[in-house]
Amino acid sequence: VQLQASGGGLVQAGGSLRLSCAASGRTSSSYAMGWFRQAPGKEREFVAHISRYGGMTYYADSVKGQFTISRDNAKKMVYLQMNDLKPEDTAVYYCAATIRDGSIWDESLYAYWGQGTLVTVSS
Repeated sequence: VQLQASGGGLVQAGGSLRLSCAASGRTSSSYAMGWFRQAPGKEREFVAHISRYGGMTYYADSVKGQFTISRDNAKKMVYLQMNDLKPEDTAVYYCAATIRDGSIWDESLYAYWGQGTLVTVSS
């Protein structure tokens, strides 16, 4: 599967963005999906995860109540709605796909990665 992330940009603190991840290839529902982010000078970290059919979602504590992950398997799309953005949310955001079960916060679980989209939040 190939993944293409989009929707990043420059936004003021308190604003919102919706990131999109388009999947091509194998049936979308074959994969559970995750979003990760990497801030400047930091390691990549888990943000959110959604199960194959969207019935279960998980979030990093730092984004709970602020971000929402969703998916539309018919369109082969996964989304990350980000509200009340803060400067510390500035990062390159990556979508990733996995067909395996395991530790969803562990990036090694995910075999497929998009190229990343930059989100910059100004204060």
